[in-house]
Amino acid sequence: MASPIGPVVGMIGAGQLARMTQQAAIALGVELRVLAGSPDESAARVIADVRLGDYRSLADLRDLAKGCDAVTFDHEHVPTDHVRALAEDGFAVHPGAGALVHAQDKAVMRERLTAIGVPCPPWRRIETAADVAEFAGENGWPVVLKAARGGYDGRGVWICRSAEDATEVLASGVPLMAEGFVPFERELAVLVARSPHGQGVSYPVVETVQRDGICVEVLAPAPDLDPEQAAVAQRIALTIAKELGVTGLLAVEMFATSSGLVVNELAMRPHNSGHWTIDGARTSQYEQHLRAVLDLPLGSPAPTAPVVVMANLLGGDDADIFSRYEHVMAHDPGIKIHFYGKEVRPGRKIGHVTAMGTDLDEVRARARHAAVYLTEGRYT
Repeated sequence: MASPIGPVVGMIGAGQLARMTQQAAIALGVELRVLAGSPDESAARVIADVRLGDYRSLADLRDLAKGCDAVTFDHEHVPTDHVRALAEDGFAVHPGAGALVHAQDKAVMRERLTAIGVPCPPWRRIETAADVAEFAGENGWPVVLKAARGGYDGRGVWICRSAEDATEVLASGVPLMAEGFVPFERELAVLVARSPHGQGVSYPVVETVQRDGICVEVLAPAPDLDPEQAAVAQRIALTIAKELGVTGLLAVEMFATSSGLVVNELAMRPHNSGHWTIDGARTSQYEQHLRAVLDLPLGSPAPTAPVVVMANLLGGDDADIFSRYEHVMAHDPGIKIHFYGKEVRPGRKIGHVTAMGTDLDEVRARARHAAVYLTEGRYT
């Protein structure tokens, strides 16, 4: 390869988040290097500087990091000790191990958020059915059991309505924590960015629509959200970023309840709730993440349209996505299609579409039409 002209950012992981980060890197003159497990991974198909290796191997991580101005993540599964070792080697790792662990271990996250006064559901580390029964006696059924580490898109989360349900989950042997079930009205997400020298910005609060634990739609900004509640949500997210020492992007998923906001999950990387920003914000989340990890001034998070709707493309039984482009593009020239170059499998996130406009119902219908036609070949 030719010598880099601009700064080099190493990204551990080569999924669709790294692939979309490459688009922003090109415009900024940033050389993006990725650690991929296979040359067939989403980002490895479109990035010139690909290192093949295992994110669980410290040697492979060190090979990726050599010559990088910053190292960051496409996912949170890198062993915490390895992240710490990279920083001790002198590499600029964003976010660092002390922050990232809060997105890796839900119990550690709950302990820290509770300590700094962030609204959380009642929770407890549990090991036995008796622990769950005691927790339920104090907080009621159902009880939500979560794998302390790992789990995404609804995986690693079990809603238990009885001791028998909990016993079945405990039999898996996975380290677990219990949370009180939150009767939420809707799910919100706040995406913020924070640079190493402490500058922070927040994108508008969005509403995420879930089906079977998977986000299928993002509405930006969250419709009919009270401005004061939106400001509270953004303040909570920025506080978490500061208190945890996050550098780069932080996505804070929240439940909106009749009595206020409750923090559900954290992610420290570009996030599904921010895909809309590629087309719908002055600065995409991917450009913002690169700016942040390189400690550049952060960009404007302002939306480019009054209403933006992102709909995920979930794989079905038919892999022939490209043949349907013609209909979608001709039917609605304003629709933006993003395909991740991934093998189509049922339920797998293979891309997304974005629609923009002024009327929520109309924009939402356009996004849904495009998503359903691309994945299923039928009209909504």
